[in-house]
Amino acid sequence: MTAFNVVRFRVKPGREEQFVNAHRDAEANFPGMRRVALVKTGERAYCVIGEWEDTASLAGAREQMIALLNRFRDTLEDLGGGLGVTDPVSGDVVVEMRRPVG
Repeated sequence: MTAFNVVRFRVKPGREEQFVNAHRDAEANFPGMRRVALVKTGERAYCVIGEWEDTASLAGAREQMIALLNRFRDTLEDLGGGLGVTDPVSGDVVVEMRRPVG
């Protein structure tokens, strides 16, 4: 069953280029990963959205994803509310909507 993960970030002032380049240059060849996108959601605000073959693949890549995060952790601002510098969520797809063909 397909799974997704979403991680929310806020980048420190003046560090956006470094943050984006860290993602652009990353080698994310995680088993079970279908694709990942970095999305700018606002002023210095970003989300990473990953699509995975299943939750087991996602869980199996956590240590590697944390190692990748550690490469640019210093570019991130604390989100507040006890979250730290990331706000991650993940889970199985329960409904998938597609645009009708034709």
